[in-house]
Amino acid sequence: MSELVIGAHVDQTDPIAEAQARRAPVVQMFLGDPQGYQGPEVAYAGGAAALREAAAAAGVGIYVHAPYIVNVATTNNRIRIPSRKLLQQHMDAAAEIGALGLVVHGGHVNKADDPAKGFDNWRKAVEATDIKVPLLIENTAGGDNAMTRYLDRIAGVWAAIDAAEGADQVGFCLDTCHAHAGGNALETVVEDVRAITGRIDLVHANDSRDDFDSGADRHANFGAGHIDPDLLAAVVRDAGAPVICETPGGADEHVADFAWLRERL
Repeated sequence: MSELVIGAHVDQTDPIAEAQARRAPVVQMFLGDPQGYQGPEVAYAGGAAALREAAAAAGVGIYVHAPYIVNVATTNNRIRIPSRKLLQQHMDAAAEIGALGLVVHGGHVNKADDPAKGFDNWRKAVEATDIKVPLLIENTAGGDNAMTRYLDRIAGVWAAIDAAEGADQVGFCLDTCHAHAGGNALETVVEDVRAITGRIDLVHANDSRDDFDSGADRHANFGAGHIDPDLLAAVVRDAGAPVICETPGGADEHVADFAWLRERL
């Protein structure tokens, strides 16, 4: 694991400088407002082409996180249709900057809805999206109606999208805080997810400020939360995928988190 690829979620203004401040070969960022429907914006001076060139020259890989509001699973047309449009816009922008992947949350259905409707809406979304970089669906922490909190729901999504055109470009992002807070045993979560999806493409390594199965999506720096340190390290080790830390703080805090994790690997 000395070759573990580890980076952090950073401000989007200059992700190359942020990566260099952390001595990180990869970073993750938003493109624009994570809570808005107005579409992606490249804040980097010179725009998408300049960022792509700078990242290549610096040897920095970039993951893009789609806005939190994207919910392609919902039966509410006023949310689902704009979500599909927003997902495509961020896919296009991610491709323009040469991103390694686009991370998106699994979304949810309404309380009265059959979860199968959400699964099928995911299939439709995959088929409707021109997937230009890997689309990485992330597990989420809360909500009984979530599509990717519980393993059986993840299985439902994967079964639905498996036959969709473009499914080979859909991967999985495993978040340790979300898994813990969502009630999934970290002792087996890597094996459990791989049994469903066949793959883990990215790990969001985060400690959790809250207890197991709390449903609370609140990240903490390593060693400052409720996840057993050995379990957190074991998930990273067993997943064998690039790691993005979405832990609080800036470069100093992230460098300390990287060192904490490497020490336990």
